[in-house]
Amino acid sequence: MNAVRAHGGYLIALTLILTLILAIMPLPLIFKPYRPDWTLIVLIYWTLALPNRVNVGVAWICGFLLDVLLGTVLGIHALSCAIVIYVSTSNYQKIRNFSVWQQAMIVGMLLALHHLLVYWLSHFLSGTYFLPEYLYPVLPGVVVWPWIFLVLRKYRRQFNIK
Repeated sequence: MNAVRAHGGYLIALTLILTLILAIMPLPLIFKPYRPDWTLIVLIYWTLALPNRVNVGVAWICGFLLDVLLGTVLGIHALSCAIVIYVSTSNYQKIRNFSVWQQAMIVGMLLALHHLLVYWLSHFLSGTYFLPEYLYPVLPGVVVWPWIFLVLRKYRRQFNIK
């Protein structure tokens, strides 16, 4: 039983590592502003599916790794991811009952919250100014959510991750 639980933990970690790689993968400049927040989307999925295993602490660690990988001020993505995951964790029972498309709209609001928090913290710490490009990744995140949801749910059921 413990081997299965540990195995599931490794698979969750593998998906999060893959999303961190996708976050730094080079893209053409025209597509760069539209890159979905892969890490946050997968964190939201695992939080909704297994809130007892993926929580605010995991989100903070992933956000801190994002800060290191993206070269931003340390703690900006960590705090933002932790706040977004706290909101999704505290409402996971409600969000689970919605259809996938309704969940996509909620994920869009959570992604918008993430980007506004990142902007606000960046403005406070380094004096950046708001640009509409900050919110461009929200729409691709909404579009990607149903596929991420279906793939990770199949993955979770196939490997019996609990």
